[in-house]
Amino acid sequence: MDNHVLIIAEAGVNHNGSIDVARQLIDKAAEAGADIIKFQTFKSEKLVSKSARQAEYQKRNIGGKADDSQLNMLKKLELSQEDHEELMQYCQKKGIKFFSTAFDMESIDYLHSLHMGLWKIPSGEITNYPYIRKIAQYGEPVILSTGMCEMDDICAAMNVLIKFGVKREQITILHCNTEYPTPFEDVNLKAMIALKDEFKVEVGYSDHTKGIEVPIAAVALGATVIEKHFTLDRNMEGPDHKASLEPDELKAMVSAIRNIEKAVGGDGTKHVSESERKNIAIARKSIVAACGIKAGEIFTEQNLTVKRPGNGISPMRWEEVVGTKAIRDFNEEDMIVL
Repeated sequence: MDNHVLIIAEAGVNHNGSIDVARQLIDKAAEAGADIIKFQTFKSEKLVSKSARQAEYQKRNIGGKADDSQLNMLKKLELSQEDHEELMQYCQKKGIKFFSTAFDMESIDYLHSLHMGLWKIPSGEITNYPYIRKIAQYGEPVILSTGMCEMDDICAAMNVLIKFGVKREQITILHCNTEYPTPFEDVNLKAMIALKDEFKVEVGYSDHTKGIEVPIAAVALGATVIEKHFTLDRNMEGPDHKASLEPDELKAMVSAIRNIEKAVGGDGTKHVSESERKNIAIARKSIVAACGIKAGEIFTEQNLTVKRPGNGISPMRWEEVVGTKAIRDFNEEDMIVL
């Protein structure tokens, strides 16, 4: 299907560092019908400094504990190389594609060794020149997320990607707002269309709102990729659970998107569909006699009317019929023939 929307179920760090929870997330993503489940690959010491503090949403979502170090929070959420390999094998078993985002240079090297064939540049790395350049040099398709960005930021990142080996047609830009959860009034979904017009690439949407309405709307507006965080339970402790879907919601979102992609997948021309063709005669009307009409009598505005079904003379020929003579007798409600 050319209009198939790529749905990325973003597990992220919602496994809380547990390989068992990660497997359960794979199960739920596969059951929901997502195309890809995405994790995050990083070495905490390479990602943040010791002095880096947690974001407000992180502190809020993990209960505002006294220790607000990003480093200590992230150390608990790392997946080892062995974990990655086990999860890849489990994804293969479950029929869903394994994917992950790298957050440091060493992690890029490691993910390249896994031959995923696709890269995701997260919003926080869109101004990281060496990071973008390194990914670009592989010449593989890239999904570029644009939270916290002005158009100039996106333009600069695009220039690096293209300069160092990625073809424009290999890039998909995701509109995104990096707040967890994103207030609906800050979504600015029409910006996704502006990105498509400006950069002449495929576009999608990475969603952090509550619920499933906005990603569904994004598909109706032309998104070819949807990314959405999900969790086993929003009440679990961790930075992203509160802004994530639970499994039944993920399944509902995937189902709705599959319906919408069918609905927007036509050729764009207005014509009678095969499913509705049989209802034309039932729903439309014909010119009929409003009363008894004798042969030779003149058809008038008074002795004619329109009623269903529509397999007689169309009322659009009204002016053509009025003023002509009846060729035979007509009883009330008989379809007029000329």
